[in-house]
Parts: sequence; C-alpha cells; structure tokens
Amino acid sequence: MTDGQGAVYLKEEPIPQPGPGEILIKVRCSLISPGTELGGVVARRKNPDANFAPRPFGYQNAGDILALGPDCAERFRVGQRVACMGNAYALHATHARVPQNLCFPIDDALSYEEAAFNHLAATALQALRRAEPLLGENLLVMGLGLVGQLAAQLGRINGCHVTGADTANGRLTTARNLGIDLALNPREPGFTENVLDFTRGYGMDAGFICFGGDATGALEQIISVMKKAPDTHQMGRVVIVGGATIHQRFPTPLGNVDIRASCRTGPGYHDKGWERGGDYPPVIVPWTTRRNVETVLRLIAEARLQVAPLITHRFHLDQASEACEELISKPDQALGVILRTD
Repeated sequence: MTDGQGAVYLKEEPIPQPGPGEILIKVRCSLISPGTELGGVVARRKNPDANFAPRPFGYQNAGDILALGPDCAERFRVGQRVACMGNAYALHATHARVPQNLCFPIDDALSYEEAAFNHLAATALQALRRAEPLLGENLLVMGLGLVGQLAAQLGRINGCHVTGADTANGRLTTARNLGIDLALNPREPGFTENVLDFTRGYGMDAGFICFGGDATGALEQIISVMKKAPDTHQMGRVVIVGGATIHQRFPTPLGNVDIRASCRTGPGYHDKGWERGGDYPPVIVPWTTRRNVETVLRLIAEARLQVAPLITHRFHLDQASEACEELISKPDQALGVILRTD
C-alpha cells in the first residue's frame, strides 16, 4: 500500500476468494513500475498536505493458481503457472485475485521474474502499434526506462532502425548491451546531427515519449529530426506513452506530424465485463490486451524480447519500501526491481 504522504508499507488482510470470472493466485514475484507507481509516490511526497487516500500498490506479477472462480475452468486449472496484470489486481502481495482475461498461462521456458514484465511489455507493444511502424523505418525512443527499453527492442523486432535517448548513462549502456542501433544522451552536443546521420538523411519516421514529467523539450527534439517534405513541413508520428506534460503551440510548429496518445495495454483493460471473460469480435478488435500480453510473453519465451537483463535488483516483499527508495534515489543504477515472496 501507499499512504497519503507517499510512504510504502505492508498491510495484512484476509486472503481474498475469487468471484465469477476471477482467479486466486499465489504470487511468486512482482515487478515495480518505476514510472506509474513511483510517480504517484513522489507526487504524494511533494504535496504532503494534499488529501491523498491510501491505495493498493502494484499491477504486474506472476505465480501459481490456487483457486478458480465460476466460469474459469475452461481455460485454467489449479496449480497452473500464470502471469497476471492489472491495477488493483496483480498487486505486490502474497496472494492476488485477478480477472481471468488478465491472467496468462506461462510455459516452462519462462521464469516467474520474466513473466512479471507482462504489463509493461504489453504497454510498450501497444505504443508500437499506435505508431504503425513499417519495416525499415527510423524510430526514436525518448526515455529508456522499462517501457522505453521494451519499446526499443520491439521496434527492432519489427524490422526498424532504432535510436534511444536518455540522460542516465546506465540506461544508455543497458540499451547498447541489448542491441539498440544507437543510444545517445539528448543533452550532449551534436545530438540532432548524430540522429540525422543515423537515418542516412531520411529523418525519423516516428518518435516515442516514454517518460513522465515535462516533455516539452523532448517533443521539440523529436520534431527537429523528423523527416521533412520539400515544402519544409515535418512529417511522421509521435506517440506519447509516458505520463508527460507538454506545452506546445499548434499547428504550424509541428508541420504535419501526428501526435498520438497510447493508453495502457490495449482494448479490454478496464472493461470489467471483458476482464472477467468477455471478448470483442476478433475481426473488428484483433489486438486486445489479452492478445498483446500473449504476444510479448511468447517473444520473451523465444528469447527475442529480452527482459532478464533489465533486472537490476531483487528484494523480498517485506523490503518493498527499501526497493522503492532504491528506484527513486538511484535512477541511473536501478531499473527493473523484482519483489519476491519466497
């Protein structure tokens, strides 16, 4: 839990029982989201007089099925290994009650730790889908936290040429070790020239803003390296997946660039009927949250999407507060932080 002042603490509660369309999980491990989860913690600390209510903490974990609610036996069985996602569902906890469409079977090729990346990996995949990249296009990822690292890898899997940018040298090193084509500090001289040289003069086709806070400068840098039409108008797509604030005048400074938001993991998430077993016509909505998560888990199992190298720290659940402080105080060193229950 997090309280109104931004403190992280453990709260003992009865083990929940699954209702219709829900599954009870014995959690083996969970992954902290440095952006969404800790952004809320930091905001509470900066506004100690605000009336923030305590809230559950966590939205991605992995473990074993302990019990099935009604209507779940067709797809799941007790004892099955699963990855789970969802705010207020897949908590940092010993047990979690999760809607069945937010639970995903995992095979022996996946560790619990790798499977715990499911929510953030699907978030990155949904952002990539919003950009509609084509094989051979040039992509620029601003912000190499977990979502940015995953989006960069997915862009390369998609056959694109990917540049990543971050002010933290440790994150740039991680991206290089994971095979990104080019990793640069956007504050260093020559950033624009180096990016344009990388595109061989064509310019960027799409950019991603994968961090929170003021991203006005990041958008300006993306626009400066976008492809340009003979009439001098920039063209391309910019996808905003981080919780960013941007102060921007429209339309002339942006030329004909499309600004696109990418929210969450895909269609279905936050639709309570869908989460508990419903579905949309696949011909009309082919890439639901469920299919996006299944896709990233398959890519991880096939070693095409690498998440294990993103893990920098492991803590026991009892040390959740210390784990969060590590992420907040050492962003250049801490990235993927796992909480284990055993």
